[in-house]
Amino acid sequence: MSEKNISENITKINANSPALDIPTPNLDELEKGPWPSYVSGLKRLAASGAHNADMMRGVIGTLEQSFVNRRGYWKGGTVGVIGYGGGVIPRFSELKDDNGETMYPAALEFHTVRIQPPWGNHYSADLLRKMCDVWEDTGTGLIGLHGQSGDIMFQGTDTEGVQSAFNQLNDVDTFKDLGVDGFCFDMGGAGPAVRTSVSCVGAARCEQSCFNEGDLMQSTINEFLDDMHRPALPYKMKWKFSGCPNDCTNAIQRADMAVIGTWRDDIKINQDGWKAFVADKGIKHVFDNVISRCPSQCMEMAEDNSLTIGNKECVKCMHCINVLSSTSQKYVGKDGDAILAQGDDKGITILMGGKRTLKVGDLFGTVIVPFMKIETEEDKEKFLEISGDHVDFFAENALEHERSGEMIERIGLPAYLEAMDLEVDPNMISVPRTSPYVRMDDWDDEVAKWKERKSA
Repeated sequence: MSEKNISENITKINANSPALDIPTPNLDELEKGPWPSYVSGLKRLAASGAHNADMMRGVIGTLEQSFVNRRGYWKGGTVGVIGYGGGVIPRFSELKDDNGETMYPAALEFHTVRIQPPWGNHYSADLLRKMCDVWEDTGTGLIGLHGQSGDIMFQGTDTEGVQSAFNQLNDVDTFKDLGVDGFCFDMGGAGPAVRTSVSCVGAARCEQSCFNEGDLMQSTINEFLDDMHRPALPYKMKWKFSGCPNDCTNAIQRADMAVIGTWRDDIKINQDGWKAFVADKGIKHVFDNVISRCPSQCMEMAEDNSLTIGNKECVKCMHCINVLSSTSQKYVGKDGDAILAQGDDKGITILMGGKRTLKVGDLFGTVIVPFMKIETEEDKEKFLEISGDHVDFFAENALEHERSGEMIERIGLPAYLEAMDLEVDPNMISVPRTSPYVRMDDWDDEVAKWKERKSA
């Protein structure tokens, strides 16, 4: 769509917006420009004639005053549903008129309900319609899918609507006509508790998946459900599950415990497909877009254009596999092997301590388990044991409002690894190509010790 057409469409939207009986010059500015604005959506809801129209009008008025006075008018509080201690983001308006009365009584309460999404974020169109019907009946109809928390965010309702919405979303009868037996939604996490876990789309849509993301995520949620619904931690704790090192859930940066699919044998090479790719694209294109962009420079081409990968130097950045995966079928045919593919010895890497800025700056997760298989129930139990050890240690040792990464930085990595009963391994890294756990001047000796332990 051209910029002219986009602007014309936005003009039409603005023209159809309700004529509010309150001035909104600041919000009107946000509707200008070539791209759609959330303000137009709020105005449409305020003009809809639905039961929540007055609430949306109040929200618009409150938001305008926030821009005028450069302050927020929403305060927190305590709102929940029966039997649960978290999952609701309470919001009460503090905006008063000159007489000290609430300026917009219909928007005195504007709570958000967090609901756990299905693993991999798989929805049918009918399921989405059913969710919308429930929220239009009990709230404003505003829904945010999978923001920073990973939850389905049902935005805007009063205290009575919170319980009513949850009762319907948590009732299998609500969804029985969708053809899925026993299906319903549960409350997500909020406050100082285990938060909603997130997994990538995984093996359902992606050939790069290295483990069963949905199964491991579901097992983890079931294991720590009480810690999610009844907050009892110093601060939040979250898992994210990415099926491969592409890390589509952004787990390394955002999850206290990041689970990343990986492999430990050699990358598989279809030499015939590779040579066909080189012949078609040319050597310069191949070097500029694949080989030269390898961060560890572990790729080499022979005179016959065959490819060699130094797998011991490979850091599994996925660049070469990503570049070739989209074109593999062109050169190997529908039923041929991909030009480059992950090895067969697949499992997970566990990293701990990722977070956005809070007490200290942004932190990437640090490797605490370089590799483990996730194939059997025993493997899952081992993973859940490691997870449980961390949750217990975090509950006992973290300070109030302190994330896992900040706790580890404060007490030190050696103390944390000892408490977790995790053996120091030279493959544990916090920054690529370096290790904070061993002295680099005695690297060979440390590697020899590690190999001796592994062979014992």
